[in-house]
Amino acid sequence: MPPHFPDVWRLRLAVTAEGVELFEGVFERFAEAVTMFMDDRSGRSDGEGDWHLEGFARTPPDRAAILAALEVVAAAAGTAAPPLEIERLPSLDWVAANLRDFPPIDAGRFFVRGSHWTGRMPEGRIELLMDAGTAFGSGEHATTRGCLLALDRLGRRRRARRVLDLGCGSGILGIAMAKMWACPVLATDIDPAAVAVAAGNAAANGVRAPRVTALVSDGWRHPALARRAPYDVVVANILARPLCRFAPKLAAHLAPDGVAVLSGLLDWQERMVMAPHERQGLCLKERLVVDGWATLIVGR
Repeated sequence: MPPHFPDVWRLRLAVTAEGVELFEGVFERFAEAVTMFMDDRSGRSDGEGDWHLEGFARTPPDRAAILAALEVVAAAAGTAAPPLEIERLPSLDWVAANLRDFPPIDAGRFFVRGSHWTGRMPEGRIELLMDAGTAFGSGEHATTRGCLLALDRLGRRRRARRVLDLGCGSGILGIAMAKMWACPVLATDIDPAAVAVAAGNAAANGVRAPRVTALVSDGWRHPALARRAPYDVVVANILARPLCRFAPKLAAHLAPDGVAVLSGLLDWQERMVMAPHERQGLCLKERLVVDGWATLIVGR
């Protein structure tokens, strides 16, 4: 019997740059994963282009409910809701399809490869074995690469004993920190499936618990996050809105000389994300931009 692969539905809006921020929250309510991208014909990555907001769900979306939510948000902003596209994607082995297009990735000292790759490991690199799968973070997205590059920079000038990967997805960033600093890592995600994937990936990379402990947590709510604080390094590769929402908790749980790596935001969203962190006494230390996506290193 041929393998069965779960159906996936894609929600899509064609929007302006402002529309991404406006309607992102609606998609977060109805989809399990949300992404956005720009057809940038200018090459400037300045937010001027044709933007697309996409959400992916494993259950049939409620079109009427989504349209109603879009209309409410649009009316509050004094604009019109863009047309909603809902598409049922073909039942494919998306993992296998991704593997065909997933070459090794260089990100500073980190070398990310899938199990299908049989080449020679470059000398002096930290190997991260990551296969494309059901959880976000196999290294190819600009936000993941930005975080790995930021961690590479931090690893060259500081040691860390307590670290947190908040919203860990596949666990790639927590695994990278565990290998680079040889320290215990707490990796959390709101999605139980992602937590299971992260734990499996940690084991495959030789940093299983207690080196990397993966658990389910809605943001900072799990009591283990407070018990392990304060953190020398926190990585949060999520989305702009949750980053803003979590700023007070981050400041409260960061060590006095600790730093946080924030990603999952477009470069034009940087001001929006920094404002609530600055109100908590955190300032921008460094920034990296990869393909229009910003990664920020913040601290006191």
